[in-house]
Amino acid sequence: MKKILITGVNSYVGSGFKEWMEQFPGLYNISTISLRDSRWREKSFSEYDVILHVAGIAHADVGNVSEERKRQYYKVNTDLTLEVAKKAKEDGVGQLLFMSSIIVYDISSSIKEAKIITKDTVPKPTNFYGDSKLQAEKGLALLTSENFKVAIIRPPMIYGKNSKGNYPLLAKLAKKLPVFPDVKNERSMLFINNLCEFIRLIIDNKENGTFFPQNKEYVKTSELVKLIAMCHGKKIWITSLLNVFVRLIGYIPGKPSELVNKAFGNLVYDKSLSFYEKGNYRISSLEESVKQTEG
Repeated sequence: MKKILITGVNSYVGSGFKEWMEQFPGLYNISTISLRDSRWREKSFSEYDVILHVAGIAHADVGNVSEERKRQYYKVNTDLTLEVAKKAKEDGVGQLLFMSSIIVYDISSSIKEAKIITKDTVPKPTNFYGDSKLQAEKGLALLTSENFKVAIIRPPMIYGKNSKGNYPLLAKLAKKLPVFPDVKNERSMLFINNLCEFIRLIIDNKENGTFFPQNKEYVKTSELVKLIAMCHGKKIWITSLLNVFVRLIGYIPGKPSELVNKAFGNLVYDKSLSFYEKGNYRISSLEESVKQTEG
């Protein structure tokens, strides 16, 4: 039986992974630990085979954050991560998985042009949150050894039942609006169950390196909104007649263009980055995942 310790008791990914692994009785023993106080430092990690490190501060309104709050991001997302990793290595843990993010890249998307992240794209965070994750990655790379494998996971937007962020905002619009723009765009997204299965495979195969999981399909915002509406028995008119207004708003400096580009911008991982030859983690299609999320 493989013993796995999840850092971060309130993490969406951590909670989802723990629930996902319940379908494999006798194969895995899952424990969680809080890092909110110093008591975790007194606990030995020697009994665990794997640490799944998901504790951290998630993204915020990066345009309205104090310098003290920014320092807190580095303290938690960078310094705490490296402290956990060093302790894990010293205690003889064989593998650590670090939940990073696509945000280590320049993710400023636009409806005007496609943005495709490839194996040659150099990480270039546009804010302190992304940089705090990238600095943790750099520190973890220095700790990697033959006996201590580090798997860095850079997921795109994660969604699923009770998720936070952009998905629930779109779901709210899908249930209220009678009409929605049919803008042609593509986004990489990752259903929580697909991510959890990916993590399981990475653990089983004792992987080391950087990984870019995503759903099999790119997501078009209008199609996602339509799927969500259908789950609630609601009809929504998807039309390109509104596209000209959406694009005009995209040229207005400030918040309007920011919101439009966030909703209809193009940002994807090249699909070759996300193929995993040792197992199929994409167990739910986009349509199936929306039904499970909204059900």
